Amino acid sequence: MTGRISALPCGRWSKWVVIVVWVVIVMIASPLAGRLVHVQKNDASSWLPKNAESTEAFKLSKPFVPSDEYPAVVVYERAGGAVTAADRAKATADAAALKAVTGKSKGQPRRPIVASVQGPVVSRDGRALQTIVNVKVGSSGWDLLGAGVKDFRGITRNGNPAGLSAHVTGPAGYGGDFGNVFGGFDKTLLLITAAIVILILLLTYRSPVLWMMPLICVFFALEAGQGVVYLLARHAGLTVNGQATFILTVLVFGAGTDYALLLIARYREELRRHRDRHEAMAIALRRAGPAIIASGTTVSISMLVLLVAELNSTKSMGPVMAVGVAVALLAEVTLLPAILVALGRWVFWPRRPAYGTTEPTESGLWARTGTRIAMRPRVTWLGTAVVLGVLSAGLFSLHTGPVANKDAFSSGKPDSVTGEEVLTRHFPAGTGSPVVIVSNAAQQPQVQAAASGVPGIVGVHQVGPSRGGVAYMEGTLTAPADSGAAFRTVRDARSIVHRVPDAAAKVGGGSAFTLDVNTASRHDQWLVIPIVLGVVVLILGLLLRAVVAPVVLVLTVVLSYTAALGVSAVMFKHVFGFAGVDQSFPLWTFVFLVALGTDYNIFLMTRVHEEAKRHGMRRGALIGLAATGGVITSAGAVLAGTFAALGSLPLVFVTALGFTVAFGVLLDTFVVRSVLVTALNLDVGARMWWPSRLGRERPVTSPGERGTRPGD
Repeated sequence: MTGRISALPCGRWSKWVVIVVWVVIVMIASPLAGRLVHVQKNDASSWLPKNAESTEAFKLSKPFVPSDEYPAVVVYERAGGAVTAADRAKATADAAALKAVTGKSKGQPRRPIVASVQGPVVSRDGRALQTIVNVKVGSSGWDLLGAGVKDFRGITRNGNPAGLSAHVTGPAGYGGDFGNVFGGFDKTLLLITAAIVILILLLTYRSPVLWMMPLICVFFALEAGQGVVYLLARHAGLTVNGQATFILTVLVFGAGTDYALLLIARYREELRRHRDRHEAMAIALRRAGPAIIASGTTVSISMLVLLVAELNSTKSMGPVMAVGVAVALLAEVTLLPAILVALGRWVFWPRRPAYGTTEPTESGLWARTGTRIAMRPRVTWLGTAVVLGVLSAGLFSLHTGPVANKDAFSSGKPDSVTGEEVLTRHFPAGTGSPVVIVSNAAQQPQVQAAASGVPGIVGVHQVGPSRGGVAYMEGTLTAPADSGAAFRTVRDARSIVHRVPDAAAKVGGGSAFTLDVNTASRHDQWLVIPIVLGVVVLILGLLLRAVVAPVVLVLTVVLSYTAALGVSAVMFKHVFGFAGVDQSFPLWTFVFLVALGTDYNIFLMTRVHEEAKRHGMRRGALIGLAATGGVITSAGAVLAGTFAALGSLPLVFVTALGFTVAFGVLLDTFVVRSVLVTALNLDVGARMWWPSRLGRERPVTSPGERGTRPGD
């Protein structure tokens, strides 16, 4: 397979065909990629599995409450006293103005977005006013909410009597603030990520030209990948949300650049051994191609494992990421070789690899590092493992679970957060996000009585007449809808109303959605992680034709993951001040760190395997480290930098994910892969390859030989 692939971009004429084909692909995919934002689904109802109780309640509620309406809560507060007649008049005038607000999403005409307005209502303490604005978003979601909420705030803050403040909160208020965070940030993130990659490539290659080649291929892959994801979302029912599109950008940049670095490093080696650049690239592809393809395949399959998840947002993220990695892989093994061969050796200027010269890495930093590790390999790997174990202890301070909306922002304090604080001071904290109860119509009175007796719920009432034999009720939470107290109340309510005979009662609403998302995330974590580990062991076993090496390597990846998570937990609590992280956070960091960490295992161990067949295990391990140490550290720096770019998005989940993956990749690159695995290779020796024939062969070199490779 590798031979057939290498023949295309390395041919004297076929390389131009490859370049033209990619240009055509991007011309077709680019318009589709631009439409990806229009098929995003960021509402919780699209994330949950069909059998979740909140999903069932949501479906039964559709005849009573439109599924595309979100309440915005406008809350006014009089500083230091009771609201005045002027305050009431202003709130009443605002209510009329809010009804006339129109909105426009990308590619759509402007239309009215307010379905109804309730209020204003004065609080019991007389110091605040509340108006509920039901926003009809249709299929536009956050795209429309962001602009609509800005308009609401413009109306409610303009011309207020002195001492009267106004805020917009509630589900639509928070949705608008989240929408404004995501809106337009895709381009900003793309620029930040590209800048980081350019800087690292410039430092790596020290060439004013070479850095452009991987970046061109990554841009082509990103456009093509986004186009494919759009088609899957538009025509195959794939659920795509805002987080998926951001992470897709980062992953394509990181993984694509990693594969490019490995190929370019091997191509540069072969240019020193062969006069003809076409022949050099063909050999580079044959030798590095299996490792690159295995790496991309491992990451893609690991992502596809997410299809077994219950949570739709997790399940759909798998194909999105798999498509991105697969397209990046295809670009790096076809387009990049074609461009490099077409341009010739001068693209490496000013450090052109001349024929007959020695590869500098063979006597560089990593060759010296390997020599030091070889002096006491067992002490080295034991000491490293102990240090990683100590770092892993921080896991005990990791707090996962539902994160309140007010704690979801990593920087700044949006108006929706301030509004919720004001609302909680003067009204029931769950106002604007009611508990929903649906039941058989005949048992409605019993269900309503049962729900009214649940501590933490007040004002349970039937909304509208029964329809289709179903009754619809709402109640108000006394605790904030996204708090732990609200989730406990939902559990209590479910336990109580389920006992009503023949009622088939279901409890839903915003708090129930969040609770069910958390439950599904916990289930997915314990289901997906073992399967991913099994997939990685299987692929490594097939690639390395061994049993011992894959098991050892996966254990090092898991240790690296727990250490990264432990350090991150301490940082989140004591440095960043996060209240907690989402329940899905450990799963996502695991998938990325294990899949991407396996990349570096493959880069290193395929080279060690190749060299061990020629020089024996000890020297093969040292040559493998010397030859790949530089490219692995460069690749790790690029990948860490791209994920660190996520920290520019002021959301806790995204910032936490970016920090943990970036730190974990650096730890894996500089410590686990280069020190721990090399020390294990040296200590375990040829037994790493058991039960293959290589695992039974005696070393052909003496233990004292250095890990440098003579020039060919």
